[in-house]
Amino acid sequence: MAGDSVISPQRSKDFGKHEHGCDHYKRRCKILAPCCNKIFPCRHCHNETSNSLSNPKDHHDLVRQDVKQVICSICNTQQEVTQVCSHCGVNMGEYFCDICKFYDDDITKGQFHCNDCGICRVGGRDKFFHCEKCGSCYTVDLRDNHFCVENSMKSYCPICFEYLFDSVKSTRIMKCGHTMHMECFSQMTMQNHYRCPICCKAVLDMSAFWEDLDMDVSILCNDCNSTSTVQFHVLGLKCRQCNSYNTRRITAPANH
Repeated sequence: MAGDSVISPQRSKDFGKHEHGCDHYKRRCKILAPCCNKIFPCRHCHNETSNSLSNPKDHHDLVRQDVKQVICSICNTQQEVTQVCSHCGVNMGEYFCDICKFYDDDITKGQFHCNDCGICRVGGRDKFFHCEKCGSCYTVDLRDNHFCVENSMKSYCPICFEYLFDSVKSTRIMKCGHTMHMECFSQMTMQNHYRCPICCKAVLDMSAFWEDLDMDVSILCNDCNSTSTVQFHVLGLKCRQCNSYNTRRITAPANH
């Protein structure tokens, strides 16, 4: 194993906690990626780097379970995957999963490993359940309260095309059962798009909007100057006197 040229003293397990890591995780180790034999702070850093290479043939993702070697950020010792550094004795991650080869010093995230998903999740084990049909963990308020779509999370966000199953971003389950990132969902609805990009079903309760469209409105005809009451139509409002569509609405629905 590679390490400092002099023997480092044994340190407390909390030494250097929250002082090392990257934008994705606070941790006291780096990983040696077996796919390209390069050192990265975490698998996300690896994936961002490898997938930004100029040659598309070089693009690849790191399989987290394949990591065999890590490098302690405190004493620079390379060693097999383990929680406590074999050389200086620090916890290389306050949270550690030997299956996912995952380290994180910020345990306020409530990390837990889901055996059915096969990966670590965040948010607290008691706040999530695993839906067998959807193939993923959901918050307990969705138990028996969502429309199941087989392996719905093992797909790509229909907006940004990032793989949802192991994404670090929060997700939204729509009424139809399809999923997308919460941030992408918010951006979509802010732009007045309310249909699922996959199946075109409404993603929100649109009943109030449909009621507005069913209401009669008063219009003024720009051609004959008469007023009339007609049923709202998204394409145009027809004057009852001269049949012109050159009109404008002069009253809004009563519930506006």
